[in-house]
Amino acid sequence: MAHVIQFSEAAFIALHGMVIVAKSKTLTNVIQIADQLNSSKHHVAKVMQRLVKDGYLNSHRGPTGGFTLRKPAGEISLLELYESIEGKITIGDCPLDNPVCPFGRCIFNNVTRKMTEDFVNYMQAETLDKFL
Repeated sequence: MAHVIQFSEAAFIALHGMVIVAKSKTLTNVIQIADQLNSSKHHVAKVMQRLVKDGYLNSHRGPTGGFTLRKPAGEISLLELYESIEGKITIGDCPLDNPVCPFGRCIFNNVTRKMTEDFVNYMQAETLDKFL
């Protein structure tokens, strides 16, 4: 089945995993997140450690360890989390970054630029606290 917009599993884990951590009143560990997302615990661990490294989570080690938010949920946008995993989004006219269209006029009529702008605006406006 084709999708116009696709998310990587890592971005899916980052966004949903952060909501799970934000909702929790206690430490949330990799196994709990992996179970709720039906994902590999190894992949979840890798993604969550990236979010720790980028300053969104605190990591507590040990058998009773897990993750907590490093800053309030209202200060963390979905865009920040997405870009932490996927890299900075660039907005351009061509989805293939061609400087000149070989057809003289974009066959997509720049709809991809509009979709990217709308996506960035939505993700920037949405913060974790809106999903609690």
